[in-house]
Amino acid sequence: MNGDPEPRYVLNRVTPSEWVINDRRYAENDPRYVVACVYEYAETEVEVVWLRDLPLAIRYSTAYDVLEDVSRVQDSSRATRPIAIPHLPPLLAT
Repeated sequence: MNGDPEPRYVLNRVTPSEWVINDRRYAENDPRYVVACVYEYAETEVEVVWLRDLPLAIRYSTAYDVLEDVSRVQDSSRATRPIAIPHLPPLLAT
């Protein structure tokens, strides 16, 4: 992950085979607080129910992989440097 002292997204275990990913930007009573529910599907596979519209997979190897993917996608959605657009010189009138 990114090494922030207070990461925005955290993974919390609910039962031995279920986790939730929480967004610390919102209060616990805010519906946006829970980003996803993660369920152990098999010993080496988890399934995700997304509670936000994120372009991510529904199956991963571990719950930690889900957390990393959420953090990566949300970090990349922040503003980036402008993309240079090549311009052509104006046409000469003849």
